This record gives sequence, structure tokens and C-alpha cells, in this order.
Amino acid sequence: MNMDFKCKLPIPAEVKEQYPVSEATQKTISERNAKIADIIRGNDDRLLLIIGPCSADNEDSVLDYICRLRDVQEKVSDKIFIVPRIYTNKPRTTGKGYKGMLHQPDPSKEPDMYKGIVAIRKMHLRAIQETGFTCADEMLYPENHRYLNDLLGYVAVGARSVENQQHRLTASGLNVPVGMKNPVSGSLPVLMNSIEAAQSGHTFLYRGWEVTTKGNDLAHAILRGYENHHSQSMPNYHYETLQLLYDMYVAKGFANPAAIIDTNHCNSGKRPFEQPRIVKEVLSSRRYNSDIQKLVKGFMIESYIEDGSQKIDEHIYGKSITDPCLGWEKTERMIFDIADKL
Repeated sequence: MNMDFKCKLPIPAEVKEQYPVSEATQKTISERNAKIADIIRGNDDRLLLIIGPCSADNEDSVLDYICRLRDVQEKVSDKIFIVPRIYTNKPRTTGKGYKGMLHQPDPSKEPDMYKGIVAIRKMHLRAIQETGFTCADEMLYPENHRYLNDLLGYVAVGARSVENQQHRLTASGLNVPVGMKNPVSGSLPVLMNSIEAAQSGHTFLYRGWEVTTKGNDLAHAILRGYENHHSQSMPNYHYETLQLLYDMYVAKGFANPAAIIDTNHCNSGKRPFEQPRIVKEVLSSRRYNSDIQKLVKGFMIESYIEDGSQKIDEHIYGKSITDPCLGWEKTERMIFDIADKL
């Protein structure tokens, strides 16, 4: 085997013991996550806004951004429920490039997985303790999920992972909403298969254990656009696709039919300034069609302090080092516009 085994990392239980959740923090997590689940189940008609940097690359700027969201949340709390993105793993199409804080807690230094595990747990803990937000993260590596599973309010499975059996089965055992992104090909039948797998119970191997799950009725769709055969970005947030997805949910009879619209990625062609326009179109579709209104529970938006993106060695505070994001001024204006339109 051509691998260099560098060091044995602590298991999740050891890291949780080192960085525990207090009783007060646990109460915050439980109360907040119940509200997120109510939105997915349709028991709360507020709009879910899963928003934040493409990748969490710096603890100080990420917490700064989330504190700004806290102030906005208080002004729109009757219509919008905000879940900040703290994405600590960055999928790479070719495997090359910055892979997120789990790998590199300092993007300018060499990978250090132990420091990364500690850094991402401390950052999620800080977000809860300092702002009261439980946040969203992507489950890029199912075997690593338990380092954070007691802190998260929302989990996403990415477009390149959603067809993977281990991701689907692990999602079936989580107790928070799991958004299953449509695959890069855009296939809605494949997306529905992933939701069915996540909503069903299974027995499988996980971290050296035989485990059983009862299924996660909060598993649902995230529409993020797709690539055609020429690798061109194609949207799937338009009225006709939303109606089709609703009809497929009805035909399947799944629990809690729900969709989150990812306004960046292939839906915007990675043009972040298109995101407010996409939100407006989907809100218009919701107003026009009661089925779509029931289906679309919210949006996933890539946003940070500064517009756009930068190279790792530029060191501009609050500017993405991965996909370009919508800056804070435009983000704040967009959130207030959404509230006005609801």
C-alpha cells in the first residue's frame, strides 16, 4: 500500500470530551434545531436562509460575519430563520487545491488534520456560544461527521457525494435536516433515490461498528443547477422544474416534501451577484403556485464580508479563497428585500 500513515488521530468521543457542550449550550442547540425541523416539516412557515461563505477559511472573519447575521436576524425573525454556513470541508473536483479548515486550519500552512479537527469544533462551538446560532456544514466525509454531529443544525450532502452509498446511509441516521443536492448531471430521479435512501432505515458498517438507523424523515432536496454534456452551467430553479419536483415528491409519497434552492453554483454559473435575482424569481414562483410555496422551504446562499474571491496569498479580510461570494452590503440588502416580499 502506497500510503504514509503519519499519526493516529483521536476518536470523536475524545475530542468531544476535550471540547464539551455545556448544559446551557445544549439547551440552545435543542431549542433552535427543533425550529429548523419545524420549517422542513411545514409546521413553521418562515423561510429558511442557509447563508455564509463558500468555505470557512478564517475563524475571526467567519465569526465576524455570523455576528452581523445575528443583528439582521433579530429584525426579520417573524419571516426568516437564518442558519449560517460554516463549511469546514471543501470538495475539489480534481482533488487539488484548498480542502477546507479540516485539512488546513491555516490556509497558508501545510495540512494538519489534528489541528483541523480541533479548529472546526472550536469554531462551531464559538458560533453557538457567542451568537446563539447552530450552523450548517457539509458532510463531505461521513466518517468524520461525529466530530461535529452534536453541534450542527443542518447538514448538506454535495452534488458529487449524493450518489455515494455511505453518504446516503449515514444521512439516514442523523437527527437534523439533511439536504441532498442534485447530482452534477442534474438527474432528478437520482436525487429522489438519494432522498428515499436517507429517509429509510438501514444496517451498515460505520467507523468499525455495525449500526442500524431508523431513517431521517427530514432528508430533502437541494437544487443547485447542473452541468450539461459540454460542461456548461444550467439552472434548475425555474418554475417548471419546481413543479416537476413537487409532482415527483407526491408520486413517491415521501415524508416532509421540501426543497432548498442553492442560488450559486450552476444555478448562477458561479456569478454570485446573480443570487438576489434568482431569489426574486423563486419567490415569485412561490406566490403564483401553492404547490411550489409548500415545496420551497428556503435558499442556500454563498455570502461573505467582501464581494468576490481572492487567491490564498492575498490575505484580504473576509474575502473568499474558494468560490466567489456576495459581499455583506449586498447580502444585508437582499435579506431585507426577501422579508419585504414575504
